[in-house]
Amino acid sequence: MAAAPAKTRPVAESQPKPVEKTIAPAPAAPSLATPGAPIARAPAPAVARPAAPVKAKPVAAGPKPGFKLNEFIVYPAHGVGQITGVEIQEVAGFSLELFVVSFIKDKMILKVPTSKVVNVGMRKLAEAAIVDKALQTLSGRARVKRTMWSRRAQEYEAKINSGDLVTIAEVVRDLYRSDTQPEQSYSERQLYEAALDRMAREIAAVRKLIDSESLKLIESFLLKGPRRGPKADGDVGDDSGDEADVDRAA
Repeated sequence: MAAAPAKTRPVAESQPKPVEKTIAPAPAAPSLATPGAPIARAPAPAVARPAAPVKAKPVAAGPKPGFKLNEFIVYPAHGVGQITGVEIQEVAGFSLELFVVSFIKDKMILKVPTSKVVNVGMRKLAEAAIVDKALQTLSGRARVKRTMWSRRAQEYEAKINSGDLVTIAEVVRDLYRSDTQPEQSYSERQLYEAALDRMAREIAAVRKLIDSESLKLIESFLLKGPRRGPKADGDVGDDSGDEADVDRAA
């Protein structure tokens, strides 16, 4: 009897494995995997958080290079102020050390980076010798340039904001008018009062006077100056760059 032919088992075809593709950074795109295969889930996007506010941290009281807590100083654009504290502010990951300067009369607080005090012209109060020189400057002969008033006004304003006590005294001297002289114009008066206020505050702080006493001291030196004629200011409008000595009328 002939042997039965061997039966050949059909070989199962190998199924291709599903291919997973991750497309970054677009997790929401539809998956290209074969149906039925597990789907790789992309991690949930991070939730944006609001930036933390800038915080000012008070620093323990202690001497700082050149300046001390509660010390009176002069800031050129504002005059005499007092250091009331030192703070650290965190800005963009960096720590910034600041002097907190209070201008009580102006009801203003100014924060000055400790690394910028030299650049902005912040300084200590004038020494006694500088105060004496400034007072003596008041008794000198007024020097008025024979230029247009608008140009002189700019120069006076620059001198006031220089922060130099002797230079400010020059403005007070040049714009001072006695009772027998013609009245100042509005702009002259504004500049004179600004210079007088800056000078009086610093002298009061140095000599430990009240403002009224400082003003009387300044006036006493102004009255010692040479006389100024009533027509000395008739040079307005002359564009020559010369300076004129102006006498004060008694």
